[in-house]
Amino acid sequence: MSAVDSLLATARSGLDRVTPARARELQEAGALLVDIRPLANREAEGEIPGAVIVERIHLEWRLAPDSEWRLPSVTPGSTVIVVCNEGYSSSLAAADLQRLGLGNATDLDGGFRAWAAAGLPVQAGGSPAVP
Repeated sequence: MSAVDSLLATARSGLDRVTPARARELQEAGALLVDIRPLANREAEGEIPGAVIVERIHLEWRLAPDSEWRLPSVTPGSTVIVVCNEGYSSSLAAADLQRLGLGNATDLDGGFRAWAAAGLPVQAGGSPAVP
């Protein structure tokens, strides 16, 4: 197993990853979906309605419960579902968020592409990321 595969396996061992259908249910119940995909991917493939766009390079600062730059709605008890293209970088990101105090952080198994393939709502992409 390569080092990156080992890192991914370790990250996922602490996550309760969610299917697209479960992510939709959790979103409807108030979970925060956070799309970390680059602008080019969001423009080409679309976005999940209601997801918050946070570039990966800003993620920890915008979601760490004790960060002075965090999104106002984020608390240590917030349920946060990180979304990337296919569910790899989102697993690493969600594990980082757990280490920063978001115990209910997880990711979307299969990423945005699994969401779209499941026929769940998608809107035109290109929304600006949270600054």
